[in-house]
Amino acid sequence: MQVPAPFEYERATSVEHAVALLERHGPDARAIAGGHSLLPMMKLRLAFPEFLVDLGDLRGELDYLRIENGEVRIGALVTHRELLESEPLFERFPIFRDAERVIADPIVRGRGTIGGSLCQADPSEDLSAVCAALKARCVITARAAGNGTTSTTSTTSTGLIRRTVDMTDFYVGPYETAVGPAELLTEIRIPIRAGAQHGSAYEKVERRSGDWAIAASGAAVWLADGVITDAGISLAAVGLRGVVARAAEDALRGQPPNDDLLAEAAQLAAAQCEPIADQRGPVEYKLHLARELTQRALRRAVARALGREA
Repeated sequence: MQVPAPFEYERATSVEHAVALLERHGPDARAIAGGHSLLPMMKLRLAFPEFLVDLGDLRGELDYLRIENGEVRIGALVTHRELLESEPLFERFPIFRDAERVIADPIVRGRGTIGGSLCQADPSEDLSAVCAALKARCVITARAAGNGTTSTTSTTSTGLIRRTVDMTDFYVGPYETAVGPAELLTEIRIPIRAGAQHGSAYEKVERRSGDWAIAASGAAVWLADGVITDAGISLAAVGLRGVVARAAEDALRGQPPNDDLLAEAAQLAAAQCEPIADQRGPVEYKLHLARELTQRALRRAVARALGREA
């Protein structure tokens, strides 16, 4: 039987209370939301938190999806099912629905949260690639100013400090994020670019439905006057951390989309990957998937931006 090591537990009543509990109990405390990422690791004795702070009662504060100040703002406790079923999110960023359809199963999607998925920082995690492709930013909340790369810092009405971290800086390494011991991921922000045609898509190959990816790729493009003004490409399961294909993005900017260009970008993306051979396949197979899936995702993203997807 898989049984976690002994731990203490308390339910937080507010974001402020949750942060205070994490601060009080130190680096061996962990926040838990849906539990579908942390609990399996605890049962396998891969994680040993001494104190769990349950965020289940904070849905009134952190379970929202709204358009505000030119951004889609997603509370950290929004579930996979809510992301899958959100029409406003699908209309602006269809990549979310692509990814959510291939994440786990209905039971997990009903309880697992976007915040828990991102904080797990698994190199094979789907929403990490989605958010990186869309150039999202993460809002981290604490009682004191934290360290790390930030773009903005603000103070809440309760005196909490909020710092905003780009997705490219959010992941420090495998299973490690910029969220400190006494901090909490509270929101994900995705910019909406007025005046640009946007399309995004996610492609994944897995051994069985709902499994971790053998390889996966998310792509987003923004077009104006028939030219790609910006692009985001991020891959999962092909390295020790998520792969943001900057060289491929650079190759797309300023160019009109065509098959040759997309194929070149896909090749550049695959060249940045460093997969390892395991039970899911050899390195050569994973590199082939990285290239092919990126090209497919780019084609669908461009077709969606141009309103040509069947």
